[in-house]
Amino acid sequence: MAQPDFWDNQEKAQKLISENNVLKEKRDSFLKLSEDYENELTALDLLREEPDSDLQTEVETDLIALQEAFHNYELDLLLSGKYDSHNALFEIHPGAGGTEAMDWGQMLLRMYQRYCDTAGFKFEINDYEPGEEAGVKSVTARVVGHNAYGMLKSENGVHRLVRISPFDSAKRRHTSFASVEVIPEIDDSIKIDIDPKDLRIDVYRSSGAGGQHINKTSSAVRITHLPTGIVTTSQAQRSQIQNRETAMNELRAKLFHLEEEKKRKQKQALKGDQKEIGWGSQIRSYVFHPYNLVKDLRTGYETADTTGVMDGKLQPFIYSYLQWLLSQENPE
Repeated sequence: MAQPDFWDNQEKAQKLISENNVLKEKRDSFLKLSEDYENELTALDLLREEPDSDLQTEVETDLIALQEAFHNYELDLLLSGKYDSHNALFEIHPGAGGTEAMDWGQMLLRMYQRYCDTAGFKFEINDYEPGEEAGVKSVTARVVGHNAYGMLKSENGVHRLVRISPFDSAKRRHTSFASVEVIPEIDDSIKIDIDPKDLRIDVYRSSGAGGQHINKTSSAVRITHLPTGIVTTSQAQRSQIQNRETAMNELRAKLFHLEEEKKRKQKQALKGDQKEIGWGSQIRSYVFHPYNLVKDLRTGYETADTTGVMDGKLQPFIYSYLQWLLSQENPE
């Protein structure tokens, strides 16, 4: 950064500055943790020598805060994957089951929006196709923020819901499925060559839930990559040019992801532990009847706080997954 030609390439310079800021923040966090730890040891020694209720309360409060700070720092260290710091591209697709499954897809969408709000991520919906009666047929979103992909890669897979159906007059228990796909957004430093002849680009009038979901426009864009069959769409932007750019960025990320999957088929590095998006690859079960339980089938972490989970309290699941993933990569 001290080199005289540092600003000759402003885009590269800004990227380096961002990387430096992340490393500096990690270093500063470590030094502060170290200092707070030493201060807490001193306070504990004082408390042993001269018991004092006010000091004891202060020490207990500081210990709780220190434990939380250590937890957050550990979480930051766990997010050390090659693409963990990237933004995330997010898709939800309900399984078979009609309105039941589409409603489950809508519930998952709300859950992830709530989580992103609390985590400080920006949740941008690029494409939203509503169900005929309720719920959503499919939704594509972009999650913006440092470590967005690293935090959300745990959600990649099939989610299963068991509940008393609000759409069944007989009040029977139903099981619904929805698949969630999470891939990292790639930046301009990763070059993906796409032959324009391999693309079919369709422009159509957008249709969606409106309001909070999309801005109504008449210039939605659908891009089909003919050799692979990959389809990306965008209808949330204000112009056809913006929608086309959004869909192309998603296509580049999916093609890159496809190539990475071919190279790393054994480790499944970009999609966590998921082998395929199929109903056999369930990662989490949500039971609302006859009891309340959300359980991750990979890590074994579970909670009876179904309301909290659906309100976006996913951090324990994410933390458990990152620890589990580390143990899978380093079985010793």
